[in-house]
Amino acid sequence: MRSLRFVLFTVALLAALASACGSTPAEQQQRRVRERAEAQAAKGQKQAAMPVADAAPVTLARLEDSAIVESSGIVASRRNPGVFWTHNDSGDTARVFAFDREGRSRGTFRVEGAQARDWEDIAAGPGPAQGQTYLYVGDIGDNRRVREQVVVYRFPEPELKADAAVGAALSTEPAEAIRLKYPDGPHNAEALLVHPSTGDLYVVTKMAGGADVYKLAAPFSAEGVHTLARVATLNGPESFGMLITGGDISPDGGRVALCDYLQAYELTLPAGSKSFDEIWGQTPVVVPIGVRGTGIGEAICYRLDGAALLATSEGDHPPLIEIALLPRQKR
Repeated sequence: MRSLRFVLFTVALLAALASACGSTPAEQQQRRVRERAEAQAAKGQKQAAMPVADAAPVTLARLEDSAIVESSGIVASRRNPGVFWTHNDSGDTARVFAFDREGRSRGTFRVEGAQARDWEDIAAGPGPAQGQTYLYVGDIGDNRRVREQVVVYRFPEPELKADAAVGAALSTEPAEAIRLKYPDGPHNAEALLVHPSTGDLYVVTKMAGGADVYKLAAPFSAEGVHTLARVATLNGPESFGMLITGGDISPDGGRVALCDYLQAYELTLPAGSKSFDEIWGQTPVVVPIGVRGTGIGEAICYRLDGAALLATSEGDHPPLIEIALLPRQKR
């Protein structure tokens, strides 16, 4: 495993080379992640050899809605079984898209009371009203690291009507704006996770030298600005923790899936753990995702039954990829 000092030196060197050759630092970092992942696969690293997937990744469909051009987050619907929600990255309006396992559009919803600056991920979980499922959309992107505050929008998950007219103008209930700040200054982040039972909110930053995990413990409201607490740093083994682009917590609350541009990783909470936050210190297992359209993958989620992961990517009509997971006791 390369030392942190070497990683930081490499980042600085790539940034210098970027100014000379015309590539941006982000492009250089992405190339480095790709090279390290390929090297890891070639060497047969131990954590890559640990079985987690039950079969090779399968492309279920391509998303038919031409308005989805940069699927930046995905989550399984709790209220509409067999349906998933996604949204575009920066440059779109404040809206979410519903689709099924065949990639068919099931409706587009304007998120009332929300603005879209740099939406990066979407999650589902509990909220203020008992028995109600909420969607959380993370306006947490900050490539230049200049935002003093970021926002997570929370609103009741819409129920899809079977008789709704295709292309009808649909809207969610008004969204709450949960305003957040980091305790140590601005960060860029693309992964938002919500615990399915506690409602605790997590943001995982996107860093080349090791991602930080920040938490906002539930319950929380739209009043004021909430300061996140840093609970962990993800910086190994190998490329794990570098340029995290999406994440999700399993519906049973016992596993975490994170992805970067090339592959996914899963963390499992040990039996008998007293706190969910112990999961961040566990050794990750690599979950091969396969080729995700353009190769720029930013979205991952668990299937509603927790038995598979699903992923999308950037690009027009992106693929919907499913990876069946082995039962935990067989890993």
